[in-house]
Amino acid sequence: MLSKNQLGFFYMFISVCAFSLMDLIVKWSDDYPVGQVLFFRGFCGIIPILFLIPKDRYFNFFKTTRPLLHFKRCLAGLIALVSIFVALRNLPLATVVSISFAAPIFITIFSIFLLDEKVGVYRWMAVLVGFLGIIFITEPGFSALNLYYIYPIIFCLGLSYVAIAIRKLSTTEPPWLISFFFSFSIMLLSLLSFYQGWILPSLIDLFLLSMIGILGGLANLWLSQSYKYSEVSLVSPLKYLGLVFAIIFGYFIWNEIPTAKTLLGSLLVIMSSIVIFRREMYLKKKLSVSRHE
Repeated sequence: MLSKNQLGFFYMFISVCAFSLMDLIVKWSDDYPVGQVLFFRGFCGIIPILFLIPKDRYFNFFKTTRPLLHFKRCLAGLIALVSIFVALRNLPLATVVSISFAAPIFITIFSIFLLDEKVGVYRWMAVLVGFLGIIFITEPGFSALNLYYIYPIIFCLGLSYVAIAIRKLSTTEPPWLISFFFSFSIMLLSLLSFYQGWILPSLIDLFLLSMIGILGGLANLWLSQSYKYSEVSLVSPLKYLGLVFAIIFGYFIWNEIPTAKTLLGSLLVIMSSIVIFRREMYLKKKLSVSRHE
């Protein structure tokens, strides 16, 4: 019988594995339009959520008293999701994953203006170190006019607002409802791109595209389970295994070798995120960031 902390570690590990496999399939799917891939992310992402709806809410599960905040959360999430999909298709896998770890940096900044939180000198120093890490990763990307480096940063900005919105929504709304509205909004947005010419996938491709949504939905659910069973401070560092998986997948599948600047920048971003996270825990705040939630 596993202890609660061991269960937390297990759920966090399989969550990181699911996110990594999802990123891998998204990068592989560059022969298909982004809108078509988004459809599978949204439609198939709803499947795991349906099993969480309580029996007494089957016929009115969609009711909410905070539609505007749901709309803002979905809009920010859609911007983040489209950005990370574009980045994964056009940048090395390890580079995208490294920059995505910078989300807590932007959450710290947003919390000042949206939650009226006080940020002390430790977190401000961590923010500056994190930005320095981003500069290391994206240079010489910007100087070489590779604008695709902007997309993972847009992802971090969108995800940061999502985290703030979920903090507010979670006081009154169940997690499955928040996730449902997001997956449903992804599906609706993707249908607008149908006129661009979707490609009929083979059976194997259909399975892989469907796994994007299923893995994304399960990864977020497993992440929540991890936080439920274990201390957030114990399991959160496991999320950085995603960079190890990205380096391995990138090297063996696409022959991508991270540069020294990418690795150094990744280290700075991770150190910055850990410092911010520990300060959040010290101040009794729960920092929970779901990648594609």
